[in-house]
Amino acid sequence: MAPEARAKARSLAGLALGVLALACSIAPSDAAAVRHSRAQKPSHPQPVRHLPYPPLEFPFQITGGQYAPVAWSEIAGWREDDHLAAYNAFRVSCRPIAAQQKPPADPKALGMSLRDPCRIAKGLELSDGVKARAFFEEHFLPLRISRLGEGEGFVTGYYEPIVDGSRTENEVYKVPVYRRPSNLFVRGTTQASAGLPNKGQVFRKIGRRKLVPYYDRAEIEDGAIAGRGLEICWLKDQTDLLFSQIQGSARVSLDDGSTVRINYDAHNGFPYTPVGRILIERNIIPKDQMSMQKIREWMEQNPNEADELRRQNKSYVFFREVQLSDKDEAVGAQGVPLTPGRSIAVDKSLHVYGTPFFIEGELPIESERSKTPFRRLMIAQDTGSAIVGPARADLYFGAGLDAGKVSGRLRHNARFVILAPKSLDPVARGRKMPVPDERPSETIAKLFPQTDPSKDPKNAGKPSDVTAAATNAKPAMQATTSSATGPSPAPAIQAAVAKPVPLPEPRPNVEAVSAKPQPRHLRRYRHRQ
Repeated sequence: MAPEARAKARSLAGLALGVLALACSIAPSDAAAVRHSRAQKPSHPQPVRHLPYPPLEFPFQITGGQYAPVAWSEIAGWREDDHLAAYNAFRVSCRPIAAQQKPPADPKALGMSLRDPCRIAKGLELSDGVKARAFFEEHFLPLRISRLGEGEGFVTGYYEPIVDGSRTENEVYKVPVYRRPSNLFVRGTTQASAGLPNKGQVFRKIGRRKLVPYYDRAEIEDGAIAGRGLEICWLKDQTDLLFSQIQGSARVSLDDGSTVRINYDAHNGFPYTPVGRILIERNIIPKDQMSMQKIREWMEQNPNEADELRRQNKSYVFFREVQLSDKDEAVGAQGVPLTPGRSIAVDKSLHVYGTPFFIEGELPIESERSKTPFRRLMIAQDTGSAIVGPARADLYFGAGLDAGKVSGRLRHNARFVILAPKSLDPVARGRKMPVPDERPSETIAKLFPQTDPSKDPKNAGKPSDVTAAATNAKPAMQATTSSATGPSPAPAIQAAVAKPVPLPEPRPNVEAVSAKPQPRHLRRYRHRQ
């Protein structure tokens, strides 16, 4: 039996050795295949962190202003207003707006958003106030607006004076009304412009290249540009001219029975100085009694002092003659006729002509002491050099003496609601805005203070190169310096050179790679027979 058992054992051992040899020959090839599959598998790119945020459509912003959505029902006097009158004034502004094809050169918050509601209004004839109100509520969003940090805006009034004049100079009419001189230049404009801006630098050209500031009011009144054929007509006194310049337009009733209509065309570049403010500062007229009528009365009673007061306002306005009849209203800066009681002048650097504003306040309309409720939808169609700010308006009251009395006593606070087209809904855009990243924990903030070395009070008086040198110094140098000079300066230097904590990168989302288990390596044992 022993020989047979030995033979059987030998055959089993040979079979085992064969299987082991086959496994050893296969194992390296499988491992190589696994490594090859790992090398060929595409690696997942690490997601890029967009800082500060990816490009988004931000809600519109008005420089120096703040606004908040408000419901129509929360606007006092909204339902009681004559919306049809406001709608008709709005349609007048829509004529040039609906024809716009390219965005304006100076972008504003509303941009070209008024074009869509204007194109709808252009083909929509309305004769009912309820439908007019529904139009505004359907195509606009009310936003209460004011200067940043304030709750109310400010309103004044203006009108178109009617003054006496003549086409020829004589003993009665001897104050010239000048048109724009040919040597007056404004940066960014040409002499072919219909009307030059009422703000900005204005120059007078001497020779071919030399530019100097233009003449001020005193120099012009003393005859600096007289005799050059610039006279449109002549008025009785300088006060009539001053008030015409302040209002920006006038109707001149000529001595031959005809009428000349003049409008703003240019200015001499000097800032406007209100003569009423000077009278208040000099304690001549109390602030609560100030009005244009008071100014006119004081100037008529004090002609010599009036000359000196008038020259304190160095600003001077040049006019152009416009072809309007006696029944036509004055033309505003938008180039459309104004509507008494519905047109306003606004800051054209912030607002777009044609924008509806609902203005609410208590104004002295009926008398100087009255607080007449004023709740009316107005349309921005004009501008003025003194109209500055997001909630600042000049209310147009028409032409004549009565309109001048009402507008002359307006200097009051009021609440503003701007009607923005629904395409600019700031609430809808605000929902897409990302949430800011979480702030680091209090422990991290204490360990790594976000200190600007240049603003650290501990480094006051130290030159900037010392801080820069300390920032770039090697650790060995810092240790040597601290041991030589003592332990006290070390904390200050460490606080100064501490760098902001970098934001952690998001963990990459790498899919798990399924790898085959490694085969077991068997050792060979030599069996002794």
